[in-house]
Amino acid sequence: MNPKGHRDREVYSVSEVVARARDLLEGAFSRVWVEGEISNFKGHFSGHFYFTLKDSESQLRAAMFRGANRGLKFQVENGLKVIAGGRLSIYSARGDFQMVVENLEPAGLGALQLAFEQLKQKLAQAGLFDPGRKKNLPEFPRRIAVVTSPTGAAIRDILNVTGRRSMLADISIYPVRVQGESAAREIAQALRRLNEENGWDVIICARGGGSLEDLWAFNEEIVAQAIADSRIPVISAVGHEIDYTISDFVADVRAETPTAAAEMVLRDRRELLEQIKSFSRIMSNKLTGRLRESRRRLDRVLDSRILQQPRRVFEPLAQRLDDLFNHLRQRMGNQVRLGRERLQGRAAQLEALSPLKVMGRGYSLVYRLPGRDLLSKSAGLKPGDELEIVFHKGGAECEVKKIS
Repeated sequence: MNPKGHRDREVYSVSEVVARARDLLEGAFSRVWVEGEISNFKGHFSGHFYFTLKDSESQLRAAMFRGANRGLKFQVENGLKVIAGGRLSIYSARGDFQMVVENLEPAGLGALQLAFEQLKQKLAQAGLFDPGRKKNLPEFPRRIAVVTSPTGAAIRDILNVTGRRSMLADISIYPVRVQGESAAREIAQALRRLNEENGWDVIICARGGGSLEDLWAFNEEIVAQAIADSRIPVISAVGHEIDYTISDFVADVRAETPTAAAEMVLRDRRELLEQIKSFSRIMSNKLTGRLRESRRRLDRVLDSRILQQPRRVFEPLAQRLDDLFNHLRQRMGNQVRLGRERLQGRAAQLEALSPLKVMGRGYSLVYRLPGRDLLSKSAGLKPGDELEIVFHKGGAECEVKKIS
């Protein structure tokens, strides 16, 4: 710094003071580890993280740049207790005291275990673990795809079991890496391509045992989503009995080991033969029992009265039929007679109301021509109008001479 002289005192610029303080701070705390709780977390679109580390008494601003946070396995979020490693510095533009974080790990749980728990909770809330979305395995699959390493112990175990249990199924290996940076991407791509081919009955995702780091590819979200999207039933057979991965929760079925997956998907032919023999014995016994019962029923029918003396059965029925016929004929005759009497009564009523009956007593009908409108009064007539008069017998046409 180059302080300016002002009589009896030295005056520095703001930039000079901040730069001097930053140099002193970074020199004294070039590497420091701080434990605290994350708050005010913000993931910038640039990829940098900005947050505050706090305890019960103090707060410390922190920045973790994209190059440092890119390799984090777990999700940084508010309320998470962490141990941050980095250097103490000052952000010159604002003069803020802060920590530049270069390493970040959870306090308590390991980073991978925390990442596992976070992803498990996220996918459970999204419904990927729901029993209702899981598909049933086919009882007798013909084409089975195994997504695994072609050189691992898992594929040897699966081929050994399938070869011993069934010769009918077609087992195909889809080779992928099951460990390392690119393993999760390869596994997800294999699952999608097998679904695009759409010629498979079941898919087995398999890997032998190992540490949490070794099995991590099957804890990646990209693999979990590919399993959830699969239209083909998927069996997750990763690790040993005590190992659990995210794939186990998403898959339609979890197998404790690759060997168990092979035993699960293919039934032992010797077991099937024994079942067939058992079913054959059961069917034979049931058929024999039914034939015996049918024979007894037939004997009872042959000994029955209807076959020994059939006329005794039909004679009462024939007599009953004659009685019903006579009763029906009698009722029909009564109905016809009653209908005729009613018809004659209605005809007499109609005849009494007939206009011709009235005209027979001296009345007549008068129509105005040419429209032949029936007249009941003289209103509206004028001399010269032509009329038609209908008598009880015959009629006449005339002309109006006078209106009265």
